[in-house]
Amino acid sequence: MKFGFQFASAAITALLLVFSSFPPPVSGRFFPNITSLPRDLPLKPNFTTAWESFQNLSGCRAGEKLDGLSKLKKYFHHFGYIPDNAYNLTDLFDDSLESAVKTYQKNFNLNVTGQLDDRTLRQIVLPRCGNADIVNGSTTMNSGRPANSTGQIHSVGRYSFFPGTPRWPASRRDLTYAFLPNNQLSPEVRSVFGTAFDRWSEVATLTFTETDNYLTADIRVGFFSGDHGDGEAFDGALGTLAHAFSPPSGRLHLDGDENWVVAGSNGDIALPSAVDLESVAVHEIGHLLGLGHSSIESAIMYPTISSRTRKVELAQDDIDGVQQLYGSNPNFNGTSTPSIQERDTSGAHGEERWGFVTLLLAVGLILLCV
Repeated sequence: MKFGFQFASAAITALLLVFSSFPPPVSGRFFPNITSLPRDLPLKPNFTTAWESFQNLSGCRAGEKLDGLSKLKKYFHHFGYIPDNAYNLTDLFDDSLESAVKTYQKNFNLNVTGQLDDRTLRQIVLPRCGNADIVNGSTTMNSGRPANSTGQIHSVGRYSFFPGTPRWPASRRDLTYAFLPNNQLSPEVRSVFGTAFDRWSEVATLTFTETDNYLTADIRVGFFSGDHGDGEAFDGALGTLAHAFSPPSGRLHLDGDENWVVAGSNGDIALPSAVDLESVAVHEIGHLLGLGHSSIESAIMYPTISSRTRKVELAQDDIDGVQQLYGSNPNFNGTSTPSIQERDTSGAHGEERWGFVTLLLAVGLILLCV
């Protein structure tokens, strides 16, 4: 009995040592191999997100005046909710801002109150694509979800296109892509984009091939910081993450100041500001192909994504939209993967390791009781 107790104690001690040797269940590695990024990333974030101050506007409504409303108007103007002829930088909650808030709430399936309630502000401050939701007065989100008499939401398509429905012509369905030479991207990062392009070619009549010739490539991918000459300046960590232009422009720009992460890599670093590279790449490629934003949260073309989340599988809404433009890949079996793929970038492997260690600890406790 004494020997059994000593054996169990030793086993538990060993298991605890093994347990402590595992890193926290986070997967994904920041890649400081873009020339605009620092070589040594901090272990703790030291940043203020672009729209963090908007949370101070909670409860504000039409007719009120509050510091910060002018910046919120700038946000709504950038994403198309306030047209040029109604845009002003006062701190008054005027009619144009109320209209913008209502349209935004409708696009994101929120309660349409016209007030800056907490849920609306939580949505507004999320990191997002820099492309506008409303272009030339026309929304690129099929906003709102019609409910039936029982209050259930109909499962309807919410994909959308750019105004005029631009697409790559039939003579250019075998597209090439290249990376900005100054970025000096690693093979690991290039592979992420290859996988992201494959997700679209698997369902539509398109192919994508990497080329070294940046100037002649159909699609040109680059990481930039701040104002980079296209009129759509980036704003630092967790604001606008990236933007892309409709066909046949082929330009895809990502914010080099983000803490980009490649999921599943070794040498993990966990920061609250982590942004999964593939998730953003798949979304922006949708724009390159002619898709606008979707009001379905599970869709890749939904405009926002939280930090430290991964969302890479095309939802049926995305598939329907791109096939409307280009037709279906003959080898596509007609079924989509589960629509909800958003998760923390901790990854499955970390969860599996901790689950295994938990099982070992349970066995040790049983031995101790014996």
